[in-house]
Amino acid sequence: MLHKCRSYLSTFLFLTLLLSLFSGNACAAGQQKVLVVDISDSITPVTDDIVADAIAFAENGDYEALVITLNTPGGNLDETLNIIEQIAATDVPVIGYVYPEGTKAWSAGTLILISTDVAAMAPYTIIGSAQPVTVTATGSEPIEEDKIINAIVKRATENAKMHGRNETAAEEFITKNLNLDAETALDYGVTEYVASDIPDLLSQVSGIEVKGKVLDTDGASITYYEPSLRLAFMGIISNPLVSSMLLLLGVYAIILGISHPGFGAELFGLVAIALGLIGTGFDVNVGALFLVVAGVILLVLEFQAPGFGVFGIAGLVCIIAGSILLVPTDFPNNYTPAEFQRSLIVSVATPTIVIGLFFVFIIYKVFEVRRKKPLFGELIGDMALALEPIGNGQTGYVLHRGQHWKARSSDIIEKDDKVTILEKDGVVLVVEKMKDKSKPEDQIDDEHDR
Repeated sequence: MLHKCRSYLSTFLFLTLLLSLFSGNACAAGQQKVLVVDISDSITPVTDDIVADAIAFAENGDYEALVITLNTPGGNLDETLNIIEQIAATDVPVIGYVYPEGTKAWSAGTLILISTDVAAMAPYTIIGSAQPVTVTATGSEPIEEDKIINAIVKRATENAKMHGRNETAAEEFITKNLNLDAETALDYGVTEYVASDIPDLLSQVSGIEVKGKVLDTDGASITYYEPSLRLAFMGIISNPLVSSMLLLLGVYAIILGISHPGFGAELFGLVAIALGLIGTGFDVNVGALFLVVAGVILLVLEFQAPGFGVFGIAGLVCIIAGSILLVPTDFPNNYTPAEFQRSLIVSVATPTIVIGLFFVFIIYKVFEVRRKKPLFGELIGDMALALEPIGNGQTGYVLHRGQHWKARSSDIIEKDDKVTILEKDGVVLVVEKMKDKSKPEDQIDDEHDR
């Protein structure tokens, strides 16, 4: 009887364990997943690659939705349009979310937000300032060419219309630089939700229908997309500031390498320029590159040939002008507010000017050395002190103005004798025992003490 009870108990425990495993698997299988990809800083040539990779990851991983968090001053228009097309093409519901609190999604970021399937903002965030501008020598100027403005406005209003959003606000983002906070954007029908964080957002959107499917995101597990090493590296060098600085560092490294060969600076310069070009997507101002190359040639000429600094000054002017033009702020390739463009120009131009002033100092010193009388001629006739016996075919060292020189003499010179320098043969001084006693002994002793 006891044996039967033990057998029933074992069977019961086994069935209970099996049931718990099945129920656990069923719960795990029923839990939905949401992928989150972050777009922060400027939208660059690699940003659309990251979004495309994240969309493919969400499609293959059977994710319930993809959340794109936005915190950007804007960026490249071509890449922005590519991202918008990718959002429209995928079957995965895409939620745009300006996050975290206190951030912004200006210009290109606003265009992306109003093109997502669901648009949301965190409290105290801002969208807008989508009118394209260009930075000139006299300041920032809005671009008002009808062909450009009408094309962007039509794209923005059609995207807003597709998702049932405020078309007037979408137009005024571009034509009037409209800016909206989270609550106002919600009231105007530009966005659908205000959420404090991602779990709150997922809880609010759960149950709505997007792209033919009802979202089940309340309590869903959140996975944060991590780009591959290649995309992460490309994301660094495609930053407008980093790519511009790489180009400038490469230019100055080549100048240094040509002026002082043997240290491998030329190789570093070529690598830096190549990375800078890759970071900018090879879309570089040809005129700016010409100015930089011309500046390099003029500086090299200044270092290699005698002159009065004219080549050097002209070269520096060319490099500084070219470096400013290399900053990727031209529209429509770069679609960012004027303030960001000015900051970018200052960030690139300031180190260029500092390095330029350093080269001016070097050129001045080179010019000063060229005008200076050769020091070797000043040795002749000077007095020195023998530090060891010299003569009878034996060379020794003498002390002259605090420096040790190798010397030879036809005279017999003992240690501590005073000698006169007759000539310089290579690195060896030809001396004779001092016959002129007019030089005070204490002056010679002072030289010895030094």
